[in-house]
Amino acid sequence: MKNKTEKFNCPVGITLSLIGGKYKVVILWYLFDKKILRYGELQKILKGVTAKMLIQQLRELEEDGLVKRKVYPVVPPKVEYSLTELGESIIPILLEMKKWGENYTKTYSGEE
Repeated sequence: MKNKTEKFNCPVGITLSLIGGKYKVVILWYLFDKKILRYGELQKILKGVTAKMLIQQLRELEEDGLVKRKVYPVVPPKVEYSLTELGESIIPILLEMKKWGENYTKTYSGEE
């Protein structure tokens, strides 16, 4: 995470570097909503995501301390993802993004 804070002089840039990515915000949102999700559940929710992309996004979120990964020593492997305390701290921002998106949809739904 240090490289990201060194790369940007702007707090907004730092935030976007942590949550920017094709699926990161949506992953965070569903982990907030469901609390714990397994890899397969995330793949079903994120229709069209490739396994490589999902794994990459999850690893980056984990490396940045927003998501924790719990592996159970069973066969077949069971892996669960959930938000860390730091990940939970971004939820107010996601709730505001949700509100903004709802307002945008109402305002610009093609009805002028």
